Amino acid sequence: MGLCYKKTTRVHTNTTMLNQEKTTKMASSSSFKSYRTIPILFIFVAFVRTTVLSNPLLSDSSSSNQTLRPRHELQKLNRIKIYLKKVNKPAVKTIQSPDGDLIDCVLSHLQPAFDHPLLKGQKPLEPPERPKGHNSMNSTGFQLWSEHSGETCPEGTIPIRRTTEKDVLRVNSIRGFGRRRIRRGVQRDTMSSDHEHAVAFVNGDQYYGAKASINVWTPQVTDQYEFSLSQLWVISGTFGNDLNTIEAGWQVSPELYGDNYPRFFTYWTTDAYQATGCYNLLCSGFIQINNKIAIGAAISPTSSYNGTQFDIGIMIWKDPKHGHWWLEFGSGLVVGYWPSVLFSHLQSHASMIQFGGEIVNTKSMGSHTSTQMGSGHFADGGFGKASYFRNLQVVDWDNSLIPLSNLHLLADHPDCYDIKAGKNNVWGNYFYYGGPGRNSRCP
Repeated sequence: MGLCYKKTTRVHTNTTMLNQEKTTKMASSSSFKSYRTIPILFIFVAFVRTTVLSNPLLSDSSSSNQTLRPRHELQKLNRIKIYLKKVNKPAVKTIQSPDGDLIDCVLSHLQPAFDHPLLKGQKPLEPPERPKGHNSMNSTGFQLWSEHSGETCPEGTIPIRRTTEKDVLRVNSIRGFGRRRIRRGVQRDTMSSDHEHAVAFVNGDQYYGAKASINVWTPQVTDQYEFSLSQLWVISGTFGNDLNTIEAGWQVSPELYGDNYPRFFTYWTTDAYQATGCYNLLCSGFIQINNKIAIGAAISPTSSYNGTQFDIGIMIWKDPKHGHWWLEFGSGLVVGYWPSVLFSHLQSHASMIQFGGEIVNTKSMGSHTSTQMGSGHFADGGFGKASYFRNLQVVDWDNSLIPLSNLHLLADHPDCYDIKAGKNNVWGNYFYYGGPGRNSRCP
């Protein structure tokens, strides 16, 4: 996810395929070749076919040309099958979710984290003491797969959303699946990127965690290769190649999940989204210990305009004893942790905490996207209309939750998405944020 900075704004650069997918689909609907390669292959194949049809001496070899594409497709599907065998671990039980997801209950010691060379042979740790001043968040959001079935995974297992062939075919490379893609030659700042934000952040101190309750909506995402998310970021390093982040919240991402449900997600990186890290459990790294929460699964119910509001609690904090970064979801459910060995700068502390919304604007129709952020309404709408973050806190050096001081607000495209903050005795530090995207002031 992109990051905003007061002077130097960093936006994550996992550029979605933008307008490229239209060209790609014309040449090969699911080819893993690059954008630049496809037109060349198309011209070459067209030339060969033209030569064959116009030269009777070559007509006997036309059948071999007809098999070129099927052979390539077969090779691609074989690569996907190998990948799926690696990423989908053996399940002791599988639960069908009403949204179409399959949730596999995987033995804890077989989870993807332990494929990491630095984590092989380890066992999940017990949850550490929570920060001082912690109260279980009054979270009202649940997960669709467990709420509908009433089932959870057995003790000793963790629920993992199964990755399917269709999931992988929606992206342009197996290597890039579940990761942010960097668009070459684009500076990492909000004015030149296709990622747009409305965020609140604190910096200038040492931070050891953060906590917030995040209002959950189902924003409209108008392009398959765009997303809309609401999350908190724990950040350290520079906004260059050594950026470390830990992120959690909810997102709507048709490319990653194949639908428009808001889903609980995580992300991490140690090199500014280049080669390390991933969404959810789609690579080795995050160690899950909870058998009731599936990272990447849909959240239910969601908020409605002028209707009932639902939110989820998120807390990330650094265990003072072992240095790992732990994640809590909802009403006191400890999900798991990011081992400190994964990181460089975050091995010690964070230098910035950020809360808010982000969208991708591909301009696929030649104008600003109509993808919504939050509820799809501006901050002025207030409760029941605009989306909110409430009870914002950070964790200090003494492992204590404290209110925010010197909170900064940033909306890099305020005519499209904006933000307004406040403070009271019930919600503490809070803000409303979001917007509709394209409108008369945001063409």
